[in-house]
Amino acid sequence: MPAPVLEVRGLSKSFKAVKAVRNVSFSIAKGRTFGIVGESGSGKSTTARLVLRLIDPTTGDIRFQGVDLAAMRQEELRRQRRHMQMIFQDPFGSLNGRMTVRETLTEPQLVHGIGAPASRAEVARNLLAEVGLPSSALDRFPHEFSGGQRQRIAIARALATNPELIVADEPVSALDVSVQAQVLNLMRDLQDRHGTTMLFISHDLRVVQFMCDEIAVMYLGEIVEQGPRDRIYGAPAHPYTQALLASAPGKGAGKRARLSGEIPSAHAVPSGCAFRTRCPHAHERCAIEPPVMRQLDDGQQAACHLLDQAVSV
Repeated sequence: MPAPVLEVRGLSKSFKAVKAVRNVSFSIAKGRTFGIVGESGSGKSTTARLVLRLIDPTTGDIRFQGVDLAAMRQEELRRQRRHMQMIFQDPFGSLNGRMTVRETLTEPQLVHGIGAPASRAEVARNLLAEVGLPSSALDRFPHEFSGGQRQRIAIARALATNPELIVADEPVSALDVSVQAQVLNLMRDLQDRHGTTMLFISHDLRVVQFMCDEIAVMYLGEIVEQGPRDRIYGAPAHPYTQALLASAPGKGAGKRARLSGEIPSAHAVPSGCAFRTRCPHAHERCAIEPPVMRQLDDGQQAACHLLDQAVSV
């Protein structure tokens, strides 16, 4: 098997007393999309920023194409970022309102020393065409576009350096539903065309199901279940995954308990299993002993004491 493009092992991040991310591990093969899904406060976006070293991990390894990002100095990291780009949630906030689209798309090439001025301008025109915008947009400013158009520009900017990895953090959550579908289809087409590997962050189960090959479910800073998309949606093993699916519009399944209550604060993570305060199956062991990730069928993994006891959840 070829080495993964991205490999994360034991990744954790604490902000003083806040345990934002705890012992997260996953890998992404070339050209594949790995999704992280969970409620607000689950640590998804923090994980995305850790992967790109926008913030530094407390512990853990981040290997991109076999190179340890966590050990890199800033200058080395800056050069490496040519190959790793991010699409942010808010397209208006992520674009510089004082820069034209032309400047927005040529700046990444300039910063990383890619091409001559004429070739950079040609790349910018080609990228606009790829995301479905006319070349006349090059000399306009972000405020002159709709939200969906701005996100198309942000996607074009992410592709400007021809990166190997794109981290997309809630890239359609700020858009209208009809526009979401257009942007998601565009992202899939561009990924196929460029062969890009993607880490996709979302709270929307339908979006993750559409976009991702493999999925990790996060709860309060840690991954509780992980596996191929069809296994996660067809045979969810963790009570949290089951509750998320039962709570999603159109995804309610039989007698599965829907999610209730609020996610606890990361200032005070419950002892034992972090999900036990909301889990309908919690018992005494759950308050004492943290569950370990257990290998299931077809590459699926889940961390739940009920699985250890071979009890159906």
